[in-house]
Amino acid sequence: MEIDILYEDGQLLVCRKPAGVPVQSGKVGQKDMVSILRNYRNGKEGDTYIGLVHRLDQPVQGVMVFAKTKMAAAGLSRQITDGRMKKQYLAVTCGKPMKKQGALVDYLLKDGRTNTSSIVPEGTKGAKRAELRYRIIAETPGYALAEIDLLTGRHHQIRVQMTGAGMPLAGDRKYNLSDAGQTEKYVALAAHRLSFEHPVLKKEICFEGKPEGAIFKKFESFPEKTDECKNLTE
Repeated sequence: MEIDILYEDGQLLVCRKPAGVPVQSGKVGQKDMVSILRNYRNGKEGDTYIGLVHRLDQPVQGVMVFAKTKMAAAGLSRQITDGRMKKQYLAVTCGKPMKKQGALVDYLLKDGRTNTSSIVPEGTKGAKRAELRYRIIAETPGYALAEIDLLTGRHHQIRVQMTGAGMPLAGDRKYNLSDAGQTEKYVALAAHRLSFEHPVLKKEICFEGKPEGAIFKKFESFPEKTDECKNLTE
């Protein structure tokens, strides 16, 4: 598989994960991002260490950062823990949104037997608070393009919360119970923008990747690259 690398230096590697490829898999013979990147590094360098610091669901595409040293892995992990690593997503939702923008706060409970999460009342045992902000940036008949700022990182959070708000994602066969958008092979969700502090340079950096897939091509325009989102390669 060809790797779409956005940036690489001695400490980290930023790339786009394709939809359908797991980040890490325990299945024998199944390719995952960690093993693919280790093989890539093995062809270039002696040390093949790849530190996994965050995840994307298997059907979700988008920008990810991996550490190439244990020091970088620790530094990036701390940023996730204290909320300094920022993640922004693009999602194609089905139907006409009730509101053009808003904040969603729910409590999610994961069911390990079915690998699903559901919205439950606050105070439910085992439930975790989930928060995101969304903004509808484009519409086409039957669909809308939403830009989403993920403020917490819960299991299937965007898919569950957007469905709960009446905006199920196209191609989502776990939570979208309608027929709309189900011709898509994968859920129409992409990690569009990722920003964090470089663990060695101590400089805020940001990377973006345009989502792929027929459902995203229904929209003629995508968010312009923000002034503060400048890659180290520029």
